[in-house]
Amino acid sequence: MNPLLPLLVAIAAASTASAAPRPNVVLIMADDLGYSDIGCYGGEIPTPNLDALAAGGVRFSQFYNTSRCCPTRASLLTGLYQHQAGVGHMTTEGANNFDYGVDGYRGQLNRCCTTLAERLKEAGYHTYMAGKWHLGHEMDDRPLQRGFDKFYGSLSGAFSYFSPQGDRYLMRGNDALPPPDPADYYTTDAFTDEAIGWIEQQKDDAPFFLYLAYNAPHWPLHAKPADIEKFVGKYRKGWDALRQERFDRQVEMGLFDKSPGLSPRDAEVRPWDEVPQVQQEQSDYRMAVYAAQVYSVDENIGRLLDALRAAGKMDDTLIVFLSDNGGCAEPGNEFGGGAFRDINDPAKYGAVSIGRGWANLANTPFREYKSHPQEGGIATPMVAHWPAGIAHNLQGSFVRDPAHIIDVMPTLLELSGAPYPDQVEGNLVPKPEGQSLTPFFTEGSRPQAETLCFEHQGACAARSGKWKAVARYGRFDWQLYDLEADRIEQHDVAAQHPEIVARLDREWRDWALRTKVSPLGSRKGRGYGGSK
Repeated sequence: MNPLLPLLVAIAAASTASAAPRPNVVLIMADDLGYSDIGCYGGEIPTPNLDALAAGGVRFSQFYNTSRCCPTRASLLTGLYQHQAGVGHMTTEGANNFDYGVDGYRGQLNRCCTTLAERLKEAGYHTYMAGKWHLGHEMDDRPLQRGFDKFYGSLSGAFSYFSPQGDRYLMRGNDALPPPDPADYYTTDAFTDEAIGWIEQQKDDAPFFLYLAYNAPHWPLHAKPADIEKFVGKYRKGWDALRQERFDRQVEMGLFDKSPGLSPRDAEVRPWDEVPQVQQEQSDYRMAVYAAQVYSVDENIGRLLDALRAAGKMDDTLIVFLSDNGGCAEPGNEFGGGAFRDINDPAKYGAVSIGRGWANLANTPFREYKSHPQEGGIATPMVAHWPAGIAHNLQGSFVRDPAHIIDVMPTLLELSGAPYPDQVEGNLVPKPEGQSLTPFFTEGSRPQAETLCFEHQGACAARSGKWKAVARYGRFDWQLYDLEADRIEQHDVAAQHPEIVARLDREWRDWALRTKVSPLGSRKGRGYGGSK
């Protein structure tokens, strides 16, 4: 054999890799979707399109968000912890003033960060966004001012699915649109229509970045009647039986490397067989509407996938799907917020919701919810699909290593070749906090991430290897969990491992100082959602 042959093959392979086209990127975010709500994570709601993406891609079993909608969106788009981007708590919108006067809690994206859209646009990508922004209302904070070429959606955190209006209006670009006719409008369909239109209208061969941020299944409970009918009656068996069924499917599909066990039912939720029949019937309907919202998301993702196939772009498109936080128990009661008559009322866009009992189902097998640092608040389903970029032998596999939403920016910088600035408008910009996910696509693993830290509304956590510490700001009586043995966080082992608690406490405090976590920002506006 020619002794130079191995070298020539290696050079050819390296040349081919370097010449590979930059992928299109479709980043799909669901809103308040629980860990187990989709089929490929154990749910009973039919989600065939997401299941197919998982079967041809990779599924993450330990992927983390920041536990709340706008902080997660800030981290996703900037690659920073949310406090560094100015959104440590919530955004300021309408009459809600969440500017706490300290850098980490300004209630809008600051000018010491740069967005994925800004980076990819500079690298030659078309940049499109449809859906929920929730990162600021002022002109300088809007999508077109933060790197997107096109935007259709709402700036607000929650709005009617049938007729967004008032301060929760629809926008195209920077222009407010009149309220649509609720008889033939539904946000999940409309956002997808816009996204497909942009892909079909693009005339050149430049890659595109599409951020499709559905408001579903966030409250209010609004769904199309034909979709609701598919699910009415399916939840009469109750949350206890359905939690067990979801958990059994998770174990059977191999979502966890070993069974974590199923956490007990929430202590503030009654056994289903103790719920009066009238409440069972109404509760079944609430969950049927929620299931219909999830079903519609999957159906619309199928429409988007068809458009990508028709355009010949499916193989060269990285599709990422995830949720911004765990299932939502707001306003905290057993059966949900809002009067039963408010369900599907286009004019009602407050917290008409599923309640604590069904949110406990949504987060199977974990405990706690949105806004909490326990796994039920911060663990998200995350699917990545990219036929041309995920190794064939890894397609359909599970990634069981921890990863975090701050990893998305480094991943897309690497794949796009986009430059990252040292400063923007004279302001120093921190480097992205995460690390690229691409080793998971090509090798199936990567070096263990450094300690991941969390803070929202004074609820704190630190995750390092198998250890996770959880506390309340100002008290720091840390609970400690061994997630390899106890992913459902039932057994506090802090007393047995004081040296690990001390290390995680020190690392969390160093992180908090560096990333602008503040006692002032953590104390204010707690409301529902603090750690127990």
